Amino acid sequence: MPHGIIRKLKFSWHVGNKLNKEKWMKKLIVPSILSADFAKLGEEVAAVKEAGAQWIHVDIMDGHFVPNLSIGIPVVEALSKIDPPLMDIHLMIDNPDEFAERFIDAGGNAVRGITVQIESCKLLLNTITRIKARGVAAAVAINPTTPLNALEEVMDYLDMVLIMTVEPGFPGQKFIESMVPKVQKLREVIDARDHKPLIEVDGGIKMANIEVIAKAGADVIVSGSSIFGTPDYRETISTMKSIAGAS
Repeated sequence: MPHGIIRKLKFSWHVGNKLNKEKWMKKLIVPSILSADFAKLGEEVAAVKEAGAQWIHVDIMDGHFVPNLSIGIPVVEALSKIDPPLMDIHLMIDNPDEFAERFIDAGGNAVRGITVQIESCKLLLNTITRIKARGVAAAVAINPTTPLNALEEVMDYLDMVLIMTVEPGFPGQKFIESMVPKVQKLREVIDARDHKPLIEVDGGIKMANIEVIAKAGADVIVSGSSIFGTPDYRETISTMKSIAGAS
């Protein structure tokens, strides 16, 4: 790909309408629909939107990269038709290079961004630039045992980095405390750079640890059962925002 095109794509998150609205963002609480009641998924998504969620986190699992199966393209397409919060789609699959654009097609304007796992993406820079060329944000996720230096060659092309704070694949896992220093280190690395992707954290986030995650430097905080397992989504999200310093 010509250098000029790559340079343009590196900074494309500054020009899309969906992404420009986020430049003022302090902290964002994002419900993970993996913990929603799938028997009434549309209602659950509408409920968290009404409760103040600007994004929803959509985990795609293939039973190969992670030992579990979740939703796929038809569900993303169905969700796009009910005016959901922007979809933050996380591909925990073996071949994200092949499927990233298919999920963009399925979700249309409801797709905020696509996250691929660095451990499973064979053509990482190519996939990132293809995602950005479609006008959505491109993010890379790293598992708990993957070091931050694995991101060095692609950091300037990313709109967001997702640090997994549990092993990917199952909801309701216990937060790995040793990931807090990893978030802090990434915050330091990004703050020292001209290009500043957002930091997202996902896995085991609850009321008891959301403050430490926010103070460590996370911009986007994903929570599943700690939102969907409560009787009042609005109160829960509002309280989380307050603790994290988002309100």
